[in-house]
Amino acid sequence: MTTAVHLDGITKRFPGVVANDDVDLAVERGTVHALLGENGAGKTTLMNVLYGLYRPNEGRVVVDGEERRFDSPRDAIDAGVGMIHQHFMLVDPMTVAENITLGHEPRKWGGLAVDREAAHEDVLELSERYGFDVEPDVRIEDVSVGVQQRVEILKTLYRGADVLILDEPTAVLTPQEVGDLFTVFDELTAQGKTIIFITHKLGEAMHAADDVTVLRDGKNVGTVDADGTTREELAELMVGREVLLEVEKAPFDPGEEALAVDSLSVTDERDVTAVSDVSFSVREGEVFGIAGVDGNGQSELVEAITGLRAPESGRVRFDGADITDHSRRERIDDRMAYIPEDRHERGLVMDFDLVSNGLLGSQHSEPFASGGRINWARARDHAESVIEEYDVRPPNADAEARSLSGGNQQKFIVGREFARDPRLVVATHPTRGVDIGSTEFIHERLLGLRDEGVGVLLVSSKLEEVQALSDRLGVMFEGEIMDVVDPEQTTEEELGLLMAGERPERLKREADAQADGGSR
Repeated sequence: MTTAVHLDGITKRFPGVVANDDVDLAVERGTVHALLGENGAGKTTLMNVLYGLYRPNEGRVVVDGEERRFDSPRDAIDAGVGMIHQHFMLVDPMTVAENITLGHEPRKWGGLAVDREAAHEDVLELSERYGFDVEPDVRIEDVSVGVQQRVEILKTLYRGADVLILDEPTAVLTPQEVGDLFTVFDELTAQGKTIIFITHKLGEAMHAADDVTVLRDGKNVGTVDADGTTREELAELMVGREVLLEVEKAPFDPGEEALAVDSLSVTDERDVTAVSDVSFSVREGEVFGIAGVDGNGQSELVEAITGLRAPESGRVRFDGADITDHSRRERIDDRMAYIPEDRHERGLVMDFDLVSNGLLGSQHSEPFASGGRINWARARDHAESVIEEYDVRPPNADAEARSLSGGNQQKFIVGREFARDPRLVVATHPTRGVDIGSTEFIHERLLGLRDEGVGVLLVSSKLEEVQALSDRLGVMFEGEIMDVVDPEQTTEEELGLLMAGERPERLKREADAQADGGSR
């Protein structure tokens, strides 16, 4: 095989941070190469260097055996390197063909007008060549996320890319769409294209890639054959120590109802219904999970439960009391802890130090406040205990929140919320941006609270996480809970269908049988 891409000694510095530290990377032509590592490991920075978004401080970029100097993505595209970003760059009201050819439209009448018929034919031919099922004339706003991703890939191919970089390509896909994407990888490599995809998911790297390169703290710590490695080996490369990957969960022994959501409907900022007539309960000693592709109403549902958004209709009851109209502070006083989806907007005040951030939500309550005065000595002791117990780095209570990495910010928030002696924990994406070792620790603490009789509402876009931790699992699609299932008895394929708005036949039969039994 010949080498399609060779990065030689790439170093990229930002003020106070070395994002890539003397990184070498070789990718063979016609292969799928996974770039694996935790958030902040330097994966996206390295690929942004290859794509011309960043200039390296040191090192060489070699494409097809020729050293290149990319001053912009246009230079990279001219050299046959394209990148599909995690957040798609498509124009929703425009058609598939218009998006794919945008900026490179075929012309007619001496270049005076866009030749829409030729654009349609070009896109249709390109789609058929690579085995894609894409209709050129449908609008982007009318197609699924999986199809939008294919459009992004076709757009890159239309511009002549031989090397395709995909940044966290499965983050917004259902399991079925993930499978379809990996089939696309096979089609592309069979025709000589080279794929580099960025991921932090061990299973995906092993399943889809030929080779896996692991970055840790900005360094290349190893490249392995995907068929010859194990999840344990990859996890150890990512973290630097042995990691327990399997969640060990005590038998399910639920108590009384802790939280009840009754016929809740919630609108979003545009006054559009985001949650429609949702009902479920969370019991003491239970992890109730909510799975679904991001953007299906999970955020608005959680905000209504935690007091950050008023519902349009329905009720929220906590420990038997109606708290629908209670403020966020009242819910904290009732011992409802909350790990927010957006740690910057909801979890921290970025200009405050960790002592002050440790007080958030408790600054009016004992033991941190009395008679309108804050006991700063106790506040400092509290912050330092969270820092120590949750391994927040750097271990400095006087550090401003903005000076911490995203993963360490997340660990501090989780520690603060778990220290509230909660009766209910609402945890949204609790391990987002933290390393595997910290994820293991947070999972253990969540299950520890469950075993102590605390109710846990877990919302996560990581299907493997929510499936492993949950005792019961609700699946959301377009603002509704499609079904509540036993995660141990439900397959990933069935969950994927529910996440796409379809009810698997087995679950249909069980639901019909339950309905028939209940009507007798």
